[in-house]
Formats: sequence, structure tokens, C-alpha cells
Amino acid sequence: MKPDTDNPIIVKSLAFAMRVVKLHRYLVDERKEFTLSREVLTAGTNIGKHVKEAVHSENRERFGLEMGVARRKAAETEYWLQLLFYGEYIDEREFASLDADRTELAKMLTSISRSTAQNV
Repeated sequence: MKPDTDNPIIVKSLAFAMRVVKLHRYLVDERKEFTLSREVLTAGTNIGKHVKEAVHSENRERFGLEMGVARRKAAETEYWLQLLFYGEYIDEREFASLDADRTELAKMLTSISRSTAQNV
């Protein structure tokens, strides 16, 4: 099965999810951090899950709802990344890099959500 490589939001959310999976693995294996790492893993990978559900939804209303959930998961991911940074589990460079990707995704999701709301 070929992935949806022609859809930028799917590509970016999948790439971000893979970064979060690697972050989780690092936090568990190297930092022995199990609670926050699980939370950031769930929130960060759920962005792409909801994007995928939106893209393959049965109608525009459901599309808009799923994109909205993905946007909220991006905001939740920011919270967990901040806790990891302020808790000194990740350094400033790691935080800035991950948060830049998360912010880009959040902006895309906000734009898609607004556009969808105007056209429903």
C-alpha cells in the first residue's frame, strides 16, 4: 500500500510522529523517563492519526472535526514538550527543533480548519 505522499499534511504529520517515536525511545532508554514520554508519544502521534481520519472521512463536516482534533493534539503536544524541556529531559536545541515542526503542523492545521469551516 502506497502512503499518501502527495498530501503535505499527511507527510508532515507522519514525519513528526516518527520524531516523537524516536524522542519517546530516547526518553525511556537513556533518561529513564516513563510518564511524560508516554504522554508526548500519545499526543504527538495522535496528530497524524486524526489527520489520516480526516483525509479519509465520509463528509466535509467529519473532515473539519478531525482536523480540529488534530489541531488540539498539536497544542497538547506543545504542553508535553514544554514539560520535558523545563523538567530538563530535553535541551533547548532539541525542544526548539521539535517545537518548530509542531508549530508548522499547527499552523497548517489551523489554516485547513478555518478554510473548511468557511466552506461547510
